[in-house]
Amino acid sequence: MSKTILITGAGSGFGKGAAIALAARGHHVIATTETSEQASALAKEAPQLQVEKVDITNSADIAKISAWDIDVLINNAGFGINKAFTRSDLAKEEEVLKVLVRTPMRLMHVALPGMKERNSGVVINVSSIASFIAGGAYSASKAYLTVLSESLSTELSTTNIKVCALCPGFTRTEFHQRGRMKMAGLPNFMWLNSDFLVAKAWKDAIAGKPVSIPGWQYKLLVGVISLMPRSLVRRVGMNLRVKQR
Repeated sequence: MSKTILITGAGSGFGKGAAIALAARGHHVIATTETSEQASALAKEAPQLQVEKVDITNSADIAKISAWDIDVLINNAGFGINKAFTRSDLAKEEEVLKVLVRTPMRLMHVALPGMKERNSGVVINVSSIASFIAGGAYSASKAYLTVLSESLSTELSTTNIKVCALCPGFTRTEFHQRGRMKMAGLPNFMWLNSDFLVAKAWKDAIAGKPVSIPGWQYKLLVGVISLMPRSLVRRVGMNLRVKQR
């Protein structure tokens, strides 16, 4: 059955891949981008998509989205900053909270009432393995998203609405380039493929899993983290800081 799917941050990386892959399955995909240039390029590359240039931090744009009947919401927009909290720019830290915390929360608040009325819907929040460590504002923001997803999954467990936090590790997208993060030393086996993430996220969300951790290497990592003393987790987290996504 065809669904109307809203994907934020679809101008590149996982969001773009998810938009194209889900449209190929016959769904009506509304792909939002940050800039007019991204919107134009995506519309030319994938004319099967409904491409919208949307400022997801703007209340008027959020209000416009509230008029759409969304069957599936994929909160994907995000970015990281490669600086310690005490050396970073305050405006950038506030932007992290706007994009990674406030925006997905508001979009869920807008989309979920319609889903509850129809007793049907899927929410996929693109979180991160960083949500399991203590690595600055990025890690804290992703922890919010993971925990809220788990909470909503429980709250809506008696309905046909699925809420899933997708928690990938290092993925080959433009994310690290935009954050000016040097990743050359990372072993190849730690990298995930965006197409794999799309398939895994969709499968786990439909199956009703509140948290999806793609890749054996990251399932193992989360298992190890859960057994480590928290003092060691904090130390590891500060060494990695924002380099996860």
